[in-house]
Amino acid sequence: MPSDKTEAPPLPEPLRVPVADSHTHLDMQSGTVEEGLAKAAAVGVTTVVQVGCDLNGSRWAAETAAAYEAVHATVALHPNEAPRIVHGDPDGWSRQGARRPGGEGALDEALAEIDRLAALDQVKGVGETGLDYFRTGPDGEAAQERSFRAHIEIAKRHGKALVIHDRDAHADVLRILEEEGAPERTVFHCYSGDAEMAGICARAGYFMSFAGNMTFKNAQPLRDAIAVAPLELLLVETDAPFLTPAPYRGRPNAPYLIPVTVRAMAAVRGIGEDALATALAANTARAFDY
Repeated sequence: MPSDKTEAPPLPEPLRVPVADSHTHLDMQSGTVEEGLAKAAAVGVTTVVQVGCDLNGSRWAAETAAAYEAVHATVALHPNEAPRIVHGDPDGWSRQGARRPGGEGALDEALAEIDRLAALDQVKGVGETGLDYFRTGPDGEAAQERSFRAHIEIAKRHGKALVIHDRDAHADVLRILEEEGAPERTVFHCYSGDAEMAGICARAGYFMSFAGNMTFKNAQPLRDAIAVAPLELLLVETDAPFLTPAPYRGRPNAPYLIPVTVRAMAAVRGIGEDALATALAANTARAFDY
């Protein structure tokens, strides 16, 4: 039997109300940008936010957003990128290949470049930044925190949205946001908290963006969060090529699969998909100021 794990899922039924994919990585998806945008537009996903994770990816995001009206960019050093810059990456786990330790000076240089990119008009956000304790030891955590605090400052100074990556680090992410003072527009990308944390985010006015993993069987805490989060703070994203929604889990994700997640979210909320799509479209434009 041929394996269908590498095969792209079929196009879902188009949304009647167009929405945005608030977080995607076109540079990690197969096919051209044109093809990806055309497939997305065919099902009512008319805008995408292309997210940078390192210097090369952030430059690419800014260039791509300048070239395509449907694309907005964010720029950042991913939480896992900061330790690699400071302490090196002997295994070449990131897309840059093996790297020698650059120390604090190298992190300063990289942050200065993110600062320069963040000033560009087509760059609507600073992120994804934050904390990721999943594969980081204590040394790496210090580099992550320094980088996160610097990104918060950059976002505020340029008046851009802050896009947060929070993996196994809820309490510290919330604490640092409070200590630094969160930017006016802050987005928890691929929201991974529960209903209780959704209440905390709601009181702070943070946007919560949900990805295809909210459809997974074990994701009841995410569905509970969707049920209680204020409608005006909900966003939807793919995080493609990752987190493909059920029933296509494990196959390549792309912005055109947003309708699958929108419909799952609408079912959790008990509202029509048009009403949810209308809110999602307005929220994403407000979050990223486009």
